[in-house]
Amino acid sequence: MITNVPAPDLPAAIDTTCCIAGGGPAGLMLGLLLARAGVPVVVLEKHRDFLRDFRGDTLHPSTLEVMEELGLGEALLSLPHQKLERVGAQFGDRHVPVADFRQLPVRHPFIALMPQWDFLSFLAAEASRHPHFQLNMDCEAVDLLRQNDRILGVRAQTATGAVEIKADLVVAADGRSSKLREKAGLDSTPLGAPIDVFWFRVGRAPTESADTAGQFASGQVLVRINRGDYWQCGYVIKKGAADRIRKAGIEQFRDRLQPLFPAGTDLQEDIRSWDDIKLLTVAVDRLERWYRPGFLAIGDAAHAMSPIGGVGINLAIQDAIAAANILVEPLLNKRLTVEDLRSVQRRRSLPTRVTQRAQILIQNRVLGPVLSATRALQPPWPLRLFSLVPLLQRMPARLIGMGARPEHVGARWRVLAERQGGEPNE
Repeated sequence: MITNVPAPDLPAAIDTTCCIAGGGPAGLMLGLLLARAGVPVVVLEKHRDFLRDFRGDTLHPSTLEVMEELGLGEALLSLPHQKLERVGAQFGDRHVPVADFRQLPVRHPFIALMPQWDFLSFLAAEASRHPHFQLNMDCEAVDLLRQNDRILGVRAQTATGAVEIKADLVVAADGRSSKLREKAGLDSTPLGAPIDVFWFRVGRAPTESADTAGQFASGQVLVRINRGDYWQCGYVIKKGAADRIRKAGIEQFRDRLQPLFPAGTDLQEDIRSWDDIKLLTVAVDRLERWYRPGFLAIGDAAHAMSPIGGVGINLAIQDAIAAANILVEPLLNKRLTVEDLRSVQRRRSLPTRVTQRAQILIQNRVLGPVLSATRALQPPWPLRLFSLVPLLQRMPARLIGMGARPEHVGARWRVLAERQGGEPNE
């Protein structure tokens, strides 16, 4: 089977066992695992390449542990990345530690900060070594093929026309604006997100602390993520406030930001216009039902996450691992049932709900009051306790770094890893 097929070269009809819409972390991880186990997989990615502006550039210890289980950890971490071992919060001149990942019982007790296009390219290259994997770029899934209540495949659009892919299972991994989720008639329930985020870069001096920190000031929240020679910054604003802030002008925005950065930081050099700033519209929602006969939604298509904790990409990868563990045998044996799909949701429902509950709590109890504050802030008492009892920093490190129910690849993939699984495609 040919991999990385250019869309113009696709036949008008394709038959496969599993068709995955979306070549993001969830889609490519699921595709890699299934193909490695011998399940024919076609992944559809609507973009021509992975070189885009992603917000999810964090690979948490749970993901790094799975990559080790697959025998891919060393190769992955040979790619350029930064290590994030601790997270703190800054209230005025007072720094408060929040999470220390160094004590987690894993082989890589840190968050790896890696451009998502590098991670996706790595997964795609590894999956392409297996003869059952096909990645079609510049090919967007736009509709479902169905017979009565059963999903039979996908109708995709390329630059040269339509393509029909028939499959035993269609997986929607096409993000929070999933077209296939809508076509399947699966409605999401909004859980509330009172914030949005301005996303931008600011140069970082080598002498500055490498720790990621949240800056809390009266009416302002800024998160700075160390990316080597620059900070990836998220400036939290009230939901719907973006237009008002833009109308006030870029100069006023820079003036408002300046006190949140070290003295000498030249924001005018890094933030020249609004073109240097992207708006991340925050949504937190989830499907009550993730599946139909022949259809399953995972990742953001099943549950949109807040950027708090940067856990969205890792939760999506955990969905993919659980789906692979549960579905590989039914797919190989051509005996997939609705109960198999229901089992995936049952497995992943608890960690999804726990994570979203924690995010909503932080949004409503921490970020909301800070954005509405009009006077100097003091660290809340739980954070002050983390300073007094460093052992307590393991709790948020565990929740952020590993999640409520970390998934592991089954014995099948560990054996395949030892054998270096699959042969390169011709």
